[in-house]
Amino acid sequence: MNDFISDGKKTWRLVRNRISEIFEENNKALRDNDSHKKIVLFTMDEVEMQLPVQIGDYTDFFSSKEHASNVGTMLRGADKALLPNWLHMPVAYHGRSSSVIPSGTPIHRPQGQTLLKGTETPILEPSKYIDFELEMAFITTDANLLGEPIPINEAEEYIFGMVLSNDWSARDIQKWESDPLGPFLAKNFASSISPWIVTMDALEPFRIESPKQNPKPLPYLKQEGKCSFDINLQATIIPENSVTTTLTTTNFKHLYWSIAQQLTHHTINGCSVKSGDLMGSGTISGSTPDSYGSMLELTWGGKNSIILNDGTSRKFIEDNDTVTITGFCEKNNLRIGFGEVHTKLLPVFQSKKK
Repeated sequence: MNDFISDGKKTWRLVRNRISEIFEENNKALRDNDSHKKIVLFTMDEVEMQLPVQIGDYTDFFSSKEHASNVGTMLRGADKALLPNWLHMPVAYHGRSSSVIPSGTPIHRPQGQTLLKGTETPILEPSKYIDFELEMAFITTDANLLGEPIPINEAEEYIFGMVLSNDWSARDIQKWESDPLGPFLAKNFASSISPWIVTMDALEPFRIESPKQNPKPLPYLKQEGKCSFDINLQATIIPENSVTTTLTTTNFKHLYWSIAQQLTHHTINGCSVKSGDLMGSGTISGSTPDSYGSMLELTWGGKNSIILNDGTSRKFIEDNDTVTITGFCEKNNLRIGFGEVHTKLLPVFQSKKK
């Protein structure tokens, strides 16, 4: 869809309005034309879900205050949970676009360097602490020239729409490698997204106020009005040949930094943004334990176990578990779904080469 997205909001809106017109309940043109319906409509088993865009670059933000506070408390204590820069700008890292995959694509447990407790020399081993991260992500159009910042009041003009995202993490690898430059192998082995992009026009009825920002951001990040969206989110887990357990229920509205602020800050230094670039929200957590967006938080660093509906327990994701993230907006009998992103974790990859 990259070329289509590059055409800009005017084209997006015209096409969306035309599709809505064709499928309007009272429009007989398609509804009563069986020969056309045989060509236009497909059953789900005829459709293969694929990545909706060719992703050139991938950035993952860290924009949930609750999530950042939880992780910071585990690492540094409650009095130093947030680092000094966090309340002044949307913090992010650059991810790896080659390992962004669509819903339904299984992944293998990664291996990497870890440092076992009480030792001084790292070892190479499969990660023991695989985690999901409940996120959303937005997809951009061609936004700016190299060197040209995007003003905050224009940022959403360059956002095509949003998808669900699961930015997989290997927490033991992450703990050893992150100091001083942040995550590397702990994150780049897989990031799963839903194949359906919900456009910004579709999300318009679900706008809400963002969390109050204190201290006030610098002028280039200052926003007014309804800058966030009421999007219900849920993550579930299914062990192989077992039943579903809900892990968490949260909402996009908890994000401290808005998508417009994220894009504006991303370009304030002149970084150029292209059609199909993917910008992750970072883990979305609420204020209560049942709304935390990762196993790291739900088990508080692996100290507590989650009892599943089949009687087994989890501290992190185990081989052959399937994690599914779903999302929807609902207001005044209007409901818009994001579909789902489901991913099965397979054991460590075994080469078939002799």
